[in-house]
Amino acid sequence: MLILEHVGDDGRMVTIADGVGVAVVDEPTPPVTAAMPGPTLAIVAAGVMRTVLNGEPYEYGAGKYVIASHGLPSTSHVLQADPDEPLAIFIMALRPQAIASLLLETTDTPASPAQRELAISDATPKLLDPVVRLLRAARYPDDLRVLGPSYQREILWRLLTGDQGALARQIAQADNGLAHITRAIGWIREHYHEPLSIAALARLCGMSPSSFHRHFRAVTAATPLQFQKTIRLQTARTLLWTRSGSVADIAHRVGYESTSQFNREYRKKFGTSPGRDTPTHRPPGQA
Repeated sequence: MLILEHVGDDGRMVTIADGVGVAVVDEPTPPVTAAMPGPTLAIVAAGVMRTVLNGEPYEYGAGKYVIASHGLPSTSHVLQADPDEPLAIFIMALRPQAIASLLLETTDTPASPAQRELAISDATPKLLDPVVRLLRAARYPDDLRVLGPSYQREILWRLLTGDQGALARQIAQADNGLAHITRAIGWIREHYHEPLSIAALARLCGMSPSSFHRHFRAVTAATPLQFQKTIRLQTARTLLWTRSGSVADIAHRVGYESTSQFNREYRKKFGTSPGRDTPTHRPPGQA
């Protein structure tokens, strides 16, 4: 109800504080490929969503929270929502520096960070309590200005000390190269269809090629070429689903010079050929 209160009747997504927003969707949506701007927390209050990341599907509904550790492209859509019971979701950016400042306060440190990109857990009352207080404070600008930062800090603390604490630590520990690597991630997202030069990306980030490669893997859990390939293939799949051209045309549009190479890598990624991954050929109910 608090989320619906903030969105109102005229909008579907509203920013209520720096790095914090709420969204409401009142009907199922088709799959859309996009990337988060950075590490993100999402808490579902109602409805069901589905996200496919690196070929692995994740479904999450009311009472679940999701942590995405970085901005890898994924394909998401709303599975369950209608005007009477819309999807309602709370979204908060997870700033590595803010998480890192809390690491000194923790005593339960895992032996190694979680090597994952996305995780789902039950939203506990301890996590939901500061979220509710933040949403209530957002009704009053002065309350939000004074109390909002402490509520966001408490939310981060609940993540660090909760089921996905290792993943939250992983986000903070990747921050050493994050600011520089973000430039390369942004370039690849915008120019994914162009040839990729490791040396040029390293210069863009002000790093040596070896340091750039190491930091890029720490942030994205992938090499630059793997990251680019993921974006190309995810984009191609969305184009196929929306009937935006022939297989050869789409392969060329996302940066492949060889259609046969595109077919091989697509099949390896998604377990099916591009020609069969279309609305006409996909089995009913497959997303």
